[in-house]
Amino acid sequence: MKLISWNVNGLRACMGKGFEEFFKKEDADVFAIQESKLQAGQIDFAPEGYHAFWNYAEKKGYSGTAVFTKREPLRVFNGMDMGERFEGEGRVITLDLGDFFFVTVYTPNAQRELTRLAFRCEWEDAFREYVLSLDGEKPVVICGDMNVAHNEIDLKNAKSNRGNAGFTDEERDKFTVLLDSGFADTFRMKYPDRAAYTWWSYMFNARANDVGWRIDYFLTSKRFFPNVGDALIYKEIKGSDHCPVGLILKDD
Repeated sequence: MKLISWNVNGLRACMGKGFEEFFKKEDADVFAIQESKLQAGQIDFAPEGYHAFWNYAEKKGYSGTAVFTKREPLRVFNGMDMGERFEGEGRVITLDLGDFFFVTVYTPNAQRELTRLAFRCEWEDAFREYVLSLDGEKPVVICGDMNVAHNEIDLKNAKSNRGNAGFTDEERDKFTVLLDSGFADTFRMKYPDRAAYTWWSYMFNARANDVGWRIDYFLTSKRFFPNVGDALIYKEIKGSDHCPVGLILKDD
């Protein structure tokens, strides 16, 4: 199976920048997006051969996730069922694909001046509890923009960004706790010493100079990691300030 995840930073805008061409070319079994920035009825995208699932944010033009899957899921859940405080922003979709749960997530940004860091940390705890509850039933594959560069190798300028949103000790520690609870960062497990990025600022020619951050991930339950054939970063694909990431699962 080929799984792909992409923070499109507005699907309607990304459509005009090659999204549909990439979608068709890659022919993924499951394709997840984050930051769709849509409400129901605002786009006509129903790819042939796929089941489509959307989780819209209540706030217009904000957040939102979607999953397109060739395999019809046994069950689909929007949100985390962890209380109203963590719902309403369209950040999580879960598909039961039989052998495993597939979860796409758009983790809240701590924002400038870290105005949302406290909420972000509470949200992280709720998300970890949620995916561990899934993991108690069957293995879990998690993908999405998790809005954190975990280690210094995961961003170009670690020293100057220490303490900034996405690279605070609190956010990095929460990610460590998630991994330690039984999940594997597939790209880092496959490529322990490779510096590679998935997001670049629109300022200062960051992308042209490859001054980026790796904040988009595929995680799996650790017991499921032997099923991973490869972890991919589609650095060359434009259309958003993020590039797509992928996961190849081995045949049984």
